[in-house]
Order: sequence, then C-alpha cells, then structure tokens
Amino acid sequence: MESTAARPCPVLTAGSVLPADADRAALVARVHNPEWDGPCVAAVRGEQVVDLTAIAPTVSDLMERDDAAAVVREADGGHVWRLDELLDAPTGRREVPHLLAPIDLQVIKAAGVTFARSLLERVIEERTGGDPAQAARVRARVGQMVGGTLDGIRPGSPEADKAKELLVSEGLWSQYLEVGIGPDPEVFTKAPVLSAVGTGADIGVLGASVWNNPEPEAVLVVDSRGRVRGATLGNDVNLRDIEGRSALLLSRAKDNNASCAIGPFVRLLDEDFDLDTVRGIDIDLRIEGTDGYVLRGSSSMREISRDVLDLVAATHGPHHQYPDGFVLFTGTLFAPTEDRQAPGAGFTHEYGDIVRISSPRLGALVNTVVPSEQAAPWTFGVRALMRNLAQRGVL
Repeated sequence: MESTAARPCPVLTAGSVLPADADRAALVARVHNPEWDGPCVAAVRGEQVVDLTAIAPTVSDLMERDDAAAVVREADGGHVWRLDELLDAPTGRREVPHLLAPIDLQVIKAAGVTFARSLLERVIEERTGGDPAQAARVRARVGQMVGGTLDGIRPGSPEADKAKELLVSEGLWSQYLEVGIGPDPEVFTKAPVLSAVGTGADIGVLGASVWNNPEPEAVLVVDSRGRVRGATLGNDVNLRDIEGRSALLLSRAKDNNASCAIGPFVRLLDEDFDLDTVRGIDIDLRIEGTDGYVLRGSSSMREISRDVLDLVAATHGPHHQYPDGFVLFTGTLFAPTEDRQAPGAGFTHEYGDIVRISSPRLGALVNTVVPSEQAAPWTFGVRALMRNLAQRGVL
C-alpha cells in the first residue's frame, strides 16, 4: 500500500451527506463540542444541528424513548451548529466542533456472510490462505463448483442441508458455507464501545495487510429490548489476507484503530422509513484513489439471505442481552474482484483512497484510508464519557 503523503481530504457539504428526503427524516447525530471537550447528542434539522444532550445525554438513552422521533423533530435544544461548519472541520481537531459516529454506548456487532456473492469470496480467501496471487485461479474453480449450488437456498432449510452434503462429498465444504447457509448466522463483536469513527474521519487499514477492501453495509440501531429503532451506514473494513489465513484471526482482521466507520446519522424508524424500507435499501460505493483510480460498486439489501429481524434475534434474546442497546452491521453484497495493483490479484486499498458509501434514504458516509497505526489514537472511552457528562451536569 502506498504512502499517506499528500493525500487529499474529502470535501463534504450538507447537500452531499444528507439523505435525499432529509426534510422528512428524523436524523440523530453526535457532535464533538470543544466547549465541553466532549460529545453532544444532536438532531439534524435541515442544515442545522441542534444539541439535545440536556434531554438525552447519550444516543443510547435517546433510543430507549418511545418518543425518540418526536424529540428529534420537535424538542427545544441547546446550542445550534451549521451542518456545513461541522463537515468542514479538519479531521481529529478537538478544538473545533465536528461530527462523530452517531452512536455511543451501544455494543458494535456485525453479521458476516449474509450474501451469496460475498460468501463465495470468503471461501476463496480461505482456499487461497489469504494469498491474493492465487485469487483468480481459485475464484474460477470455486465459482464453477459452488456458485450454482447455492442459488435461491434459504439458510437452515432442508435444501441447504442437501447442498451441504453435496459440497462435503466434493471436498468443498467450508466454515464460511456453514454460517452462510447453515442454521446459525455469524455474529461477532466488530469493535469496542465508543471506538467507531464518523463521516469525514480517517478510516484505518492495518499496516501489515496487503489484500483488503471496504465493506459497505446497512447498520441497524437496536435498543435494550431488541427493538430496531433506526438505521445508518457502516464500513466494516475487511482484511482479506489476514482472515483468509485463518478465521481465528477475525479479531486481528476486524478490530483495529479506526477500522469501523458508522454514519453519517442515525435515521429513526417512522411512518416514512420503516423496516421494509431498510429491507429494500440500495447501497452505493465509490472509491477514489490519489492517482485518479475510481471503483464503483453496489449492494442491495433485497439480496440478503437472512431477514434483518432474524439477524437481530440471533444477537439479542434470552441467550444474550444488551442493556445499552447495540448496533448490527448486516453484511454486504460487495466483494471487489477487479485487478488494481497486479493482474489476478483483485482489488486492495491504497492509502489516501476516499471511500464514499451512500444510500438515498441514509445519506453518505465518507472516509479516507490511512494505516491504522497512523490514524488518530482512540483515547475517549466509557470512563471519559461518564466523567464528561457528570461534569456538565446532564447525568
């Protein structure tokens, strides 16, 4: 991967990050307020961002309220910022107001291998042992032997069991196929509480990785009772070489400094934006390199193999509770195979790539790729948040 020297910063405006129907949306943001040197829960109302921290000191608290959408739309607030002002702030500058990831105390969970196309790419990673030079050869064989076998199969069904028997007999069974078409989905903890970065921030790729890609996903925001309260966008950065060596390296591949981006805002469910809307979302991806390289891709929630409520039920229930709620990455259809650096090697990031993940109903999450080791250190954790809110008298 290339040097971070002279990398461009994304130019963000209210018009470029807001949902197309923002005038009808109940949008939740978090803002770093240098006056308090801490975060504020805020409502996005047009091009104004209104501080609601006195009403709901954390986003987790706001999600517990049955009237959350009404609060976001109508409640009197405190300080008001211009959205363009927040978006124009330099990355990591604590002395100026800027947007943060729009979640706080929620546990950050992720469901993997929920789309057939990305399922095959996980099998390819495993078969190559994380070596991108072998990707094209293995992709051709796996696609020929496995691809048609999975068409239209519902995970956990009798048809899925028959497909498993066939693939085992051919020596092509994989742990990724188990979670892709088996009865239980893969759900893992993506990142620690409060570690996610927001739109406009740098996003980290581990320096040791030479085969990696973004993962544009819809992210559900769920309260402590297991109710889906809203949705947003996320980038669940994927280090294909590291996870391809062994699935037991998942935490090494997934949980690194700045490796989880969420935003730009949480859109609350309401009469104009319900779960069926989320089930039909199309997510677009654009990657722009410092050398003029451009890659476009898309992911449609209509092609997911497990319903979003099934993923929520696999995460929360009698078997596991989340008293502060959780967010759930729902997986991606996007698995880039276009060669970038060498023939047959497929796609991998270069430092300085600007990654834009967008959807008309959720807005745009925009980040610049840097080495995780050079991203802004994560220093503001749960203790710091509790002390900060107590000093402000809002707890």
